[in-house]
Amino acid sequence: MVQDRLTKLRYCMKEKGIDFYMIPTSDFHGSEYVDDYFKVREYFSGFTGSNGTLVVGHDMAGLWTDGRYFIQAENELAGSGIELFRMMEEGVPDIPDFLKENIKNGQTLGFDGRTVSCKEGKELERKLKGMNIRISYEEDVAGNLWQERPFLPAHEVIVLPEEISGQSMEEKLLTVREKMKTSGAAYLMLSKLDDLMWLMNIRGNDVACNPVALSYGFLTPEELYLFIQPQEITAKFTEYASKNHIVIEDYENTERFLGGYDYEGKVLLDEGNINYTLYKILSDKAECVFESNPTEALKAVKNKIELSRMEEIYLKDSAAVIKFICWLKKNAGKEKITELTAAEYLDGLRREIPGFLDLSFPTISAYKENAAMMHYEALPESAKEIKAEGMLLVDSGGQYMGGTTDVTRTVVLGEISPEIKKHFTKVTIGMLQLTQARFLYGCTGRNLDILARQPLWDIGIDYKCGTGHGIGYILNVHEGPQSIRWRFAKGAAEAIIEEGMVISNEPGVYIEGSHGIRTENVIVAKKGEKNADGQFMCFDTLTFVPIDRDAIDTEFMQPIDVERLNSYHAEVYKRMKKYLTEEEEAWLKEATRPMEI
Repeated sequence: MVQDRLTKLRYCMKEKGIDFYMIPTSDFHGSEYVDDYFKVREYFSGFTGSNGTLVVGHDMAGLWTDGRYFIQAENELAGSGIELFRMMEEGVPDIPDFLKENIKNGQTLGFDGRTVSCKEGKELERKLKGMNIRISYEEDVAGNLWQERPFLPAHEVIVLPEEISGQSMEEKLLTVREKMKTSGAAYLMLSKLDDLMWLMNIRGNDVACNPVALSYGFLTPEELYLFIQPQEITAKFTEYASKNHIVIEDYENTERFLGGYDYEGKVLLDEGNINYTLYKILSDKAECVFESNPTEALKAVKNKIELSRMEEIYLKDSAAVIKFICWLKKNAGKEKITELTAAEYLDGLRREIPGFLDLSFPTISAYKENAAMMHYEALPESAKEIKAEGMLLVDSGGQYMGGTTDVTRTVVLGEISPEIKKHFTKVTIGMLQLTQARFLYGCTGRNLDILARQPLWDIGIDYKCGTGHGIGYILNVHEGPQSIRWRFAKGAAEAIIEEGMVISNEPGVYIEGSHGIRTENVIVAKKGEKNADGQFMCFDTLTFVPIDRDAIDTEFMQPIDVERLNSYHAEVYKRMKKYLTEEEEAWLKEATRPMEI
C-alpha cells in the first residue's frame, strides 16, 4: 500500500516538475501531536511515530527520525522501500546536507510551506544557495492525493476564569507588548498554539491530548487579531473577545489578511515557531525581527495559582498511578491482562479524577522487550499478554482543569535478571541525584543533565533522548524553552532554569530485544539559599509514586543513594496514604519501607 501511494506521489511530482518532495510530521503550527487531518507523512510512509520527515525522490525515499523511534521505525518501514536515516548518529546526514548532495543544479524541491518552519525553510535556502534550486512551497501536493483525508478538526473554545489561570489576559498583553517594544517590534505573529492559548486564557480541543484550538494570533499595538474557524466561537467567547480588544477573523483568511495588511513597523517572528509560508508573506511586506516568542518564556514560569493547582492535581494523579501499580502487582498472572487493557485500566482511574479533561498523551504500556522502544504503542492485534514475570513500563499522564501531568514507572512482575536490576538501580540513582540538585542561578539544563546520566555513563550506557522537558499548565505535556539534555546543538535555544519552571526528570535504559526502564518524576524549580556566591536554586517534587524496590540492588548504591530513596519513599507514604483504600495503603506502606545497604 505504501509503495502504491509513493508511486502516485512520484507521478504527481513529475507532472509538477518537482524532483524531491519533503513531508514533515507537522500541522500548520509545528505542534508535536497532530490531528489525523495532518498525518500525511504517516499516510505515505506507514511510520506512526510522532516525529519524522519523509523525503521522496523519483528513485529514492528516506525517513529521518530520532533515537526514540529507531526500533519502531525499522519495524514499520520494513518492505516499504523507504530507507531509515537515524538522526544524530555518526555518518548520518541531516536533510539539508542530504539534499545538497543529491539534488542537481536547476532542480526543484517541494513541500507544503505551512508544515515547514521558517527556520527549516531558511536552512534549506542556505544549503542550496548557488545551485539554482527552485523551492515550491505553495501547494499541499501530497495531501491533495489523500482521497479519504479526514476533515480539519474544529471544537468550541472555552475561556479559563482567572481563579484557574492566575493572571488576566489584560495583564499578559501588557507584559508581552513591553517585550515587543524592547525588541523594536510593533507587531507579533503568533502561530504556536500553546503560546496563543496561554496569552488569551482560552483552551480548545483540536489537537489530540493538547487542549488547544487551531488558530493564529496577530498582535498589534492596540488589537489582537485571532484567526480561528467560525464554528469554534461561542457566545461566551464573543463577549470575552469584545472586552479584550480581540478581533475575530476566519482561519482560512490568515494568509490573505497578512498579505493585505498595512504595516507601520517591524514584525516579531519566532523562526522555529512560524511556518515558512507565513514567513514569506510577512517578510515580503515588512521588516522582521527574529526572536523567540516572548510568550514562551513567560508561559514557562508558572504563577502561584498555577503551581498551587498543579501540586494538588499531581497528588490526585499520583494516587491513580499507585492504585494502578497495586492492582497490577496483585493481578498479573492471575487474570488476563495485556499491555492494552493495563493502559485502559490506568486511563479509567484518571477519568474518575474531578476536573479530568483528557490524557496528556496516549498511555505507553510496554511489556518486556517492547519497553526498549521509547514511544511504543500497544495495538489490539499485537498487544502482549502480561504475566507474572519481567517488567511493564508505563508512561502516562492526564489533562485536568488544574494541570498537566506526566509520570513513568517500570513495574516488576516477576523474576528479573541481575543485569536488569543493575540498570534499574542506576536509573534510580540518576533520577534522585537530579532531584536533589543544588545549583547556581544561571544554569541551563545542559549543566544539570550529567547528574541523571552519569550513573549510566559510568557503565557505558546512554539513552537516546533528553533527560527532561518542560510541562505545560492545562497545555502541552512537552513545553519549552526549558529542557535538560547534554548534547550541544548549534542554533538550538537554551533556557536558564527559572523559579517556577516545571520540568520532567526521566533517565532510562533501552536495550533492544531485552528490556526498557524509565523512572520519571516531575519537579519544579525554586530559589534556595542566597549568599556571597550568588543565588542557589533547587527542585521540589510534584510526583509521589513509589519506585519498585523489587528491582533495586543496593550493591550498586552508596549510603547517600539509599538515604535519598528512603527519604523519597517516606514522603510518598506520608502524602499519599489518605487517597487510598485500607488495602492500598497497606500495600503502599510495604512498597515504601526503608531499604538498608
